[in-house]
Amino acid sequence: MLDNATCEAAWRVRNPAYDGRFFIGVRSTGVYCRCVCPVRLPLRRNVEFLPSAAAAEAAGFRPCLRCRPEAAPTSSAWKGTLATVERAIRLIVDEGALDGEGATVERLADRLGVGARHLTRLFERHLGASPTQLACTARIQRAKRLLDETSLTMTEIALRAGFRSLRRFNSSFSELYKRPPSSMRRRTSSDARAAPPGNP
Repeated sequence: MLDNATCEAAWRVRNPAYDGRFFIGVRSTGVYCRCVCPVRLPLRRNVEFLPSAAAAEAAGFRPCLRCRPEAAPTSSAWKGTLATVERAIRLIVDEGALDGEGATVERLADRLGVGARHLTRLFERHLGASPTQLACTARIQRAKRLLDETSLTMTEIALRAGFRSLRRFNSSFSELYKRPPSSMRRRTSSDARAAPPGNP
């Protein structure tokens, strides 16, 4: 995790070099953003810096619809300093290791040659979130990209994103974004540009 001073400096000038390396939670709106978000900067007292999108969602923030956190570059900070964490993230994000029927943190840990509790501690240390939380964030981010970039049906999106059912997809998506996924598909770029400053 970058220190607060570094995060604040990058956030204030929207430094693209730090895009994806941390995220900004805005307490007054309940939204989290990338440091390159184009909206008017909120008051500093309403802001907190988080090491990953999963940590932001675990803290109760929902993704910004303007800067789209799911489109941020893969953060090197997500990989931490340990090969075990890097391998675990690759298995979760790229291969859906926690998405399939019967997939568990215990089985993932076995694949990595470590204990499940130890793996969870490493995730909390480097990402501020658990493996399960990271997997949930990865599924929703895949789904959001498919909603934005394809004309697949909701069922196809749910399955391709790693959800086990359309019902679970709808529930998880609505819980995070506070609206159903079908409404996101209807949202146009002009709608996004019309969003009031400081309220993504």
